[in-house]
Amino acid sequence: MSLFTRSGRLPDTDTARHTNTEDDTDPASTDTSAPSSDVPSASTDAPAGPTDASAGSVGRWQRLRRAPREFRRRYPVAARSMSWTVTALAAALVLFALLMPGSVEYFTAPQFLRIPVEPILGAALLMALPRRPRLALAVLIGAGLAALIVVKSLDIGFNQFLGRGFNIVLDWGLLDDAESYVQDTLGRSGALAAVVGLVTLVVALFGVMALAVVRLANLLVGHRERAMRGTVVAGTVWITCAALGLTPFQDTPVASRNTIGFVQDRWARARETLADEAAFAEVAKKDAFADVPADRLLTGLRGKDVMITFIESYGRAALEDPAIAPGVTATLDERNEALRKAGFAARSGWLTSATYGGSSWLGHSTFLTGLWIDNQNRYRTVTAGERLTLPGAFHKSGAWRTVGVVPGVQYNWPEGDFYGFDKVYDSRDLGYRGPKFSWSTMPDQYALTAFERLEAAKQGGKPLMSEIILTSSHQPWAPLPRMVGWDEVGDGSVYRAVEKAGKDPADVFTDPVKVKEEYGKSVQYSLRSLLEYVEKYGDENTVLVFLGDHQPMASVSGNGADHDVPVTIVAHDPKVLDRIDDWGWSDGLKPGDDAPVWRMDAFRDRFLTAYGTGGQPPSSKIP
Repeated sequence: MSLFTRSGRLPDTDTARHTNTEDDTDPASTDTSAPSSDVPSASTDAPAGPTDASAGSVGRWQRLRRAPREFRRRYPVAARSMSWTVTALAAALVLFALLMPGSVEYFTAPQFLRIPVEPILGAALLMALPRRPRLALAVLIGAGLAALIVVKSLDIGFNQFLGRGFNIVLDWGLLDDAESYVQDTLGRSGALAAVVGLVTLVVALFGVMALAVVRLANLLVGHRERAMRGTVVAGTVWITCAALGLTPFQDTPVASRNTIGFVQDRWARARETLADEAAFAEVAKKDAFADVPADRLLTGLRGKDVMITFIESYGRAALEDPAIAPGVTATLDERNEALRKAGFAARSGWLTSATYGGSSWLGHSTFLTGLWIDNQNRYRTVTAGERLTLPGAFHKSGAWRTVGVVPGVQYNWPEGDFYGFDKVYDSRDLGYRGPKFSWSTMPDQYALTAFERLEAAKQGGKPLMSEIILTSSHQPWAPLPRMVGWDEVGDGSVYRAVEKAGKDPADVFTDPVKVKEEYGKSVQYSLRSLLEYVEKYGDENTVLVFLGDHQPMASVSGNGADHDVPVTIVAHDPKVLDRIDDWGWSDGLKPGDDAPVWRMDAFRDRFLTAYGTGGQPPSSKIP
């Protein structure tokens, strides 16, 4: 009897022939409330062995497989509604992937009311294939559509932050920088949660897209005749709309070949990127100043202490956006008057940066090398060579001690040797004991104070040439430091209360009004820190060159904003500014409307020409 009891748990072998009696034959549905005299209790049987466990597992699996069929039998209307809903969602997901734009401003209704040609071609191909190849192709198409969404999502992020699309050859390495930025902003646990969430979402996206295309492929084959007629009609409509050039929705054509064009564009960009590396390597080898003797370099600045300072995200928007400019220009006007009273004068112009919204090192390297470095490949190529940089020219002359102050660098920085610095101070070397301000490791006022203590205040020896990178105006612009008395800066502990009282980055970064306000305040702080430093510690031999590395991201500077940044030279000795009279720059700390706009890579050659003897700007460059 125990054998009969165990075998009674096996699935009904007549299930396939009697689909309408599954409940009657399922042992789980039998009434066990009254004991039978013929069937002993399970407790009187021999102990269940492996056969019982495997049989129970098989039974559960069979019931699970029968569940959808049983649901359709019991609730036919609900089942049909659910089936069509899932199919509609699958179709909508596929269409979204095909029509999804790569920039936020194009997320409009007309964009998604277009007729894409790709599903028409895909439907015809899927219906022509036998079952196994059809399923394999459907999964492959689903994976391709998922990859399309991922790349377009990266495009959206890159356009918002860097003002350009995602480069599938070069930009994967920047994802590490993005993770570091999130970690600096949200902390290690927040960054880990974000990474895990994104990876999970991407994996789920690939699975869902594959299932969606498989479902649609099965639907097409299940209704082959109607599907073929529909495909022919859709193809005819698409060809007609394309031939007539119909654009009823705000100049948006009805007939779309978005995905085909997108793939062709990315393929062309990838080929251009690979070709660019070789071409740029050749251009980087040509340098009109490489062979200029040391005694003819920078002769017009001999005996001067020269500071080259980059202000993070200090772009044209800071001086021209109505929501930002009033506070920034008031700060510049105030500091300009203070410097004038201290005996300083200034000239200002515009430079077009090689980067936008981020990747500051591309702007730095473009300015310092005289080469247009707008991607990571070019950066790696030039920093692996022996190009003469501006700090390198000061170093080569033998007349200056060259120093780099880079508080944003938290690890070893081998590029310091390439640039020609005798000494590099990163965030670990400046003695800071205060809090971080989101991404910025320390306030600008502290970085300048540390520079004064560690280098500038030391008497004797050679004049000093320094490159200082100020980071307090780095996004997300909250919390922000504030000015304290220069004699109160100390080791930075004074900033603990300032940071604690600051605003939450999440509240600022996502608010279109607050983000501009706080960006403007951050630039005001950086400018005030730098210019007060010059006023307090500068002397008749001080020469300051300061500029922005790039414009702020699109949420501040606006979609499609230019890449222009202000550049200014401040000097106490009028002979320094006399040498650039022919540049046409505006007097003071603000470039005027009529100030010239140069590409950033033009500055090195013009500077070395104006302040040296010998060497001419290269006659040809690649953009």
